[in-house]
Amino acid sequence: MSALIRDTVFAALDFESAGEAPGMTDSPVQAGIAEMRGIAIPPETFYRTYINPRRPVTWAAQKVHGISAGQLTEAPDMKALWPEFRSRLSGKVIVAHGAGTEKRFLRAFPLHGFGPWVDTVVLARRAWPGLGDYSLEGLARALHFEAELDNLCPGLKFHDALFDAVGSL
Repeated sequence: MSALIRDTVFAALDFESAGEAPGMTDSPVQAGIAEMRGIAIPPETFYRTYINPRRPVTWAAQKVHGISAGQLTEAPDMKALWPEFRSRLSGKVIVAHGAGTEKRFLRAFPLHGFGPWVDTVVLARRAWPGLGDYSLEGLARALHFEAELDNLCPGLKFHDALFDAVGSL
């Protein structure tokens, strides 16, 4: 028997990164995960962590998300987060806005088996063709869910991994 969408648990995942730099592989500096069950997005499912990239954060990346190297010195590295990611993502439909980045950073866990995936950029382009701005912030504005997002994630803003994960849901 196939599962109904209302019975499906969606887990949204978002990463913020250290940024592209010559001679350096991009690395995550923050992860956010949130779940949606039916139409509910319960805050008790929210997870947010910094990740030590073991490399400098580029100026351009800091300008986007505001995360500096000083905030990351005591953070775990990505591989240390495997138990948390496994427990929060296994057996769920994974949601990401522009899922390529999330899939790439999850390569730190070979054979993780997470999925199936829903890419909300692809979904939005099909649901609202011609909208123009398919950024998460642009969609929030166009679809009028900014206030709900602010209510669910007080004090956070776009380009915070948890805020963007919740926004993807």
